[in-house]
Amino acid sequence: MAMGIGSPGVGARIDRLRKVMESFRLEGLLITGPENRRYFSGFTATDPMLTESSGALLILPGKSYLLTDSRYAVIAGIEAPGFEIVNTVGGLGHCLKGIVGDGKALAFEPNYMTVAQCRRLSEDDGLNLIASPFDPSVLRISKDSDEINHIVKALGITEKALGWLFERLEPGWTEAEAAWYLDSTFRELGAQGPAFETIVASGPQAALPHAEPGEKKIMEGELVVIDCGARYKGYASDITRTFIKGEPAKWQRDIYRTVREAQLKAIGAIAPGVACKDVDAVARAHIAQAGHFERFGHSLGHGVGLAVHEFPSLNPVNGQKLVEGAVVTVEPGIYLPGQGGVRLEQLVLVTADGARVLNGDTHFYDF
Repeated sequence: MAMGIGSPGVGARIDRLRKVMESFRLEGLLITGPENRRYFSGFTATDPMLTESSGALLILPGKSYLLTDSRYAVIAGIEAPGFEIVNTVGGLGHCLKGIVGDGKALAFEPNYMTVAQCRRLSEDDGLNLIASPFDPSVLRISKDSDEINHIVKALGITEKALGWLFERLEPGWTEAEAAWYLDSTFRELGAQGPAFETIVASGPQAALPHAEPGEKKIMEGELVVIDCGARYKGYASDITRTFIKGEPAKWQRDIYRTVREAQLKAIGAIAPGVACKDVDAVARAHIAQAGHFERFGHSLGHGVGLAVHEFPSLNPVNGQKLVEGAVVTVEPGIYLPGQGGVRLEQLVLVTADGARVLNGDTHFYDF
């Protein structure tokens, strides 16, 4: 079974990027997004925050540069051997100007550069900047076999930690204690840590899709939504399960069953060439038929890779078509204010002939 583009290394990724640049007649492309920087170079440094970058890539038709400071120069040379490493001791703009000179238009990623940074580079350093007419992140949609293996490894760690938690979780634990248990167990099992802020929401809090775990105690008979993921070798996983300790009420069984059925139907609709909005519509229609249309407000899913949220988005308006090698979440939910909620999430690989669920079929109830 073909998976993405195989495992050709960053050289082939740069070749693909240059072909797209050529189609748009770009003279140069500045990459400052940390996930894109890693994907196209192999440089693994992370950015502390939006305005504190560990480096940037400059892709020209015939040469590639990695601009970084003295903290990362040595590791950059090891991790990105196909790039000329430039020390930004004089500032990023000064170094870029020294390479591209005057006049040459330099495309930048508008999703990864602030207005202040853009003004500084153009007005203070005299660079001719233009917003890139395409997002380099789209080239990350189709995962190669190494990427898929990393995601599957991260997912396996997540599922194991979640299973351990479910065995130990008892009424009286706080949501924060449960979240901390997962985060620490991820590292114990070999992950870099959590891929995002772990969500543990119980009782009425479970009706809030992105509730923050707090000091609320988990009580018997409450729905508990847990949304978590480990990160392994830079790649994220993402899984949501809904637990209950004790005997569920009829309304809890009903919405759980509806969400699970919607999820399975949506997974069955996934295949190359199918529009993202059409997959979303399958799950949304099933939930609407059960009388809960207004209680499912978020998108059905999203891509997962170096970023926990990346292309493509399974939502009601996205006409983008799925491609082989994409890894997406399928996570329908029903949220009843003041009562609780259910969300169930699987990671799914788009294959040549349909879809393959990457999760083990674990931690579901057969209500």
